[in-house]
Amino acid sequence: MRTSRFLAAVAAGALATAGLAGCGGKGTDTATAAGGPIAVKADDSTCEVARTDIAAGTATFKITNSGAKVTEFYVYADGDRVLGEVENIAPGLSRELRVELPAGTYQTACKPGMSGKGIRNALTVSGSAAPLTADAALADATDSYQRYVKSQTTALLEKTGEFVAAIKAGDVAKAKALYPVARTYWERIEPVAEIFGDLDPKIDGREEVIEEGMEFTGFHRIEKDLWTTGDISKDGPLADRLMADIQEIVAKANAEKLSPLQLANGAKELLDEVATGKITGEEDRYSHTDLWDFSANLEGSKAAIAALRPVLQNRAPDLVGQLDTEFANVETLLGKHRAGDGWKLHTALSQAELKELSDGINALAEPISKVAAVVAK
Repeated sequence: MRTSRFLAAVAAGALATAGLAGCGGKGTDTATAAGGPIAVKADDSTCEVARTDIAAGTATFKITNSGAKVTEFYVYADGDRVLGEVENIAPGLSRELRVELPAGTYQTACKPGMSGKGIRNALTVSGSAAPLTADAALADATDSYQRYVKSQTTALLEKTGEFVAAIKAGDVAKAKALYPVARTYWERIEPVAEIFGDLDPKIDGREEVIEEGMEFTGFHRIEKDLWTTGDISKDGPLADRLMADIQEIVAKANAEKLSPLQLANGAKELLDEVATGKITGEEDRYSHTDLWDFSANLEGSKAAIAALRPVLQNRAPDLVGQLDTEFANVETLLGKHRAGDGWKLHTALSQAELKELSDGINALAEPISKVAAVVAK
């Protein structure tokens, strides 16, 4: 679940226009067999879903935003567990979301302004369908990616523990050094972390969560104290809460059984994270360590694609070549901004350098937007 991004809304719309619009495919999914994608008409006050009773299997939603605000679209299971999402749908644009849904009851939601609980509708799924993981290659892909998640969550626990210890010891310099390192492991697996309701904004919410009726906690609350006042003498309870929330989300992430489409969608979501927060400097607005997050999002996206690579190589070898080329290009562009073992601060980059990075992300986003359709075939 993403929190508000008021500082990034204009940039998100521009980037989506430039190259982040979803690209449909010809996968033989349930929605296509039933007569095409499920149309979702979204504006600033309504969210009209054309069909609210659908058959089990892979559903495709086509969301068109006729409002004035950038919007998002979600499919939720009980407890606001996110099964699929598409972000940064700029005014006048359409995006597609493919999501695998077994029989059950769900909710869809449009979020104009990318904030709040959204405009909700009930969705009923009936019948049965073989899961995508009935394909052995796709089952292997999800197993491979879940091993990656396990490795990252292990490191996340360790580095967050070190960060929390530094906060509680009052060691500002050490805490500042550990802040972007601990977040690296979080940002690599954020699409998985976002599945679990309000845990994501508790851990990673920016100050705007207050406007949504939530308490401002987590990494960014502590970041603010570290870089604005340097006074962390009262942040021990915040640090303990962060650690407890991280432990909870790690346990849930490691127990989660992912759909192959979650890998494909997650790879795209991580690029959207860069486009809406890292490029603009909105994410780490106090420390300006956005490029650590940028790099981690890119690595996480590449890991999801790597897990799916055998499937993609078999079904769409030309797409694999495009992905390899564009990943290498973005890695080269980002590599220009290395600083020792880390990265330059966001404020050290010129507007021309930031535009060069955003152009690279746009070029990579185009082939990644095709992956879900290939997986759903």
